[in-house]
Amino acid sequence: MRQTVFTPSGDRVGAVGFGAMGMSWVYDRHGLTERQKHEVLHLAVDLGMNFVDTAVLYGGGANEELVGAALGARRDEVFLCSKTGLRAASLEPPRTERCGRPEEVRRSVEDSLRRLRTDVVDLYYLHRVDPDVPLEETWGAMGELVRAGKVRHVGLSEVSTEQADRAHAIHPVAAIQSEYSLWTRNPDGSGPTSDGDPSGDVISWCAGRGAVFVPFSPLGRGYLAGALAGRMFSAADFRSRNPRFTPEAMAANEGTVLGPLHEVARRHGVSPAAVAIAWTTVRGEHVLPIPGTTDLVHLREDAAAAELRLADEDLELLDGVVATGDRY
Repeated sequence: MRQTVFTPSGDRVGAVGFGAMGMSWVYDRHGLTERQKHEVLHLAVDLGMNFVDTAVLYGGGANEELVGAALGARRDEVFLCSKTGLRAASLEPPRTERCGRPEEVRRSVEDSLRRLRTDVVDLYYLHRVDPDVPLEETWGAMGELVRAGKVRHVGLSEVSTEQADRAHAIHPVAAIQSEYSLWTRNPDGSGPTSDGDPSGDVISWCAGRGAVFVPFSPLGRGYLAGALAGRMFSAADFRSRNPRFTPEAMAANEGTVLGPLHEVARRHGVSPAAVAIAWTTVRGEHVLPIPGTTDLVHLREDAAAAELRLADEDLELLDGVVATGDRY
């Protein structure tokens, strides 16, 4: 797999990373066994997708436990990323709460280190800004984790450029993670964040400061892979309540979204998933998408995106995609 450089430290990581959330949180997992989950994580690293992303939130710590158990013996092969500041108030149905108090940050990292079976996390994000706690206080505590040697770098998730500036003035922001895909383009300056704050061009903000931009859900929560037609989701699956996954929206997007993806995929002899992931990287070498899957075949398709180069005619077609249905 083609590699990229995690700019703040110069670590070489795969140009496509791996998001582990779906193995433990908000999606149907169809009886996937722990052994099968381990197989997916091991193959991801084998394929070069060694920028592995988890969080305290996912499954109430279960996802960190999974990643630690599966990859603890391969720690030196993995660039390990996790997040704090958002926790599960309820697992079923999934419900979250923000927790940005400095004492919570300090306690949380100790739990993360234990669950991940490591003595240092490579990248620790503030998962969401807590509106009840000044960002400067939360971010000050995040910076303390670096100085204490518990994490190597700190990042932000789903923030505006104004929030990023405030944090960066206190301690360097190594990465910003936000949802970004063909049908969710807010971080390039074309829309508001999920909290209603104008995002600004977060991708360019990162480029200008030597930070990495990490698109999560580059496959539109699975839809852009083109394999969800007619799929019914259980009540436990987040998508059953998402406006873009109503039968009407999915049918409308089949032509306007999946049509162009399939056309470009046929030109290159790759999967629609590879095309969708590759599209996110066009904004710069500092863009490092983290698709997730529980399927070994789909994992190989995702990894192929690292080698795909989209032509101008491909980009012209894909840039015109407009989705039916709100993000939330």
